[in-house]
Amino acid sequence: YDGVGKSTHKISLDSLKPRGMCVFFGNASGPVPPIDPLALSGKSLYLSRPRLLDYVATREELWERVASVFNMLARGVLDVKVTQEFPLADVAKSHEFLESGQSTGKLVLRLRSD
Repeated sequence: YDGVGKSTHKISLDSLKPRGMCVFFGNASGPVPPIDPLALSGKSLYLSRPRLLDYVATREELWERVASVFNMLARGVLDVKVTQEFPLADVAKSHEFLESGQSTGKLVLRLRSD
């Protein structure tokens, strides 16, 4: 899975084993340039570029997926790694931390300090 895009797409494709799949889902460094299908044939690779709107086409489907995720969280099926928490007043610091590349999990902004 590659959410960065332009600056990492070649590294992502090169890291795959034969018959591997690469899913580009973000454009943090810019959009992935066009890829020649023949470039995938050397290792019989698969490539996908999904759009969120195709997976939550209706409001009902969105809420079904939201409920499913929260249900898995409540049951402990998903293990969410929180790297650091920041009070909302320190939102600028949270952005600096995120941009520094030190985060390996989620950052949480706390609305209250209780």
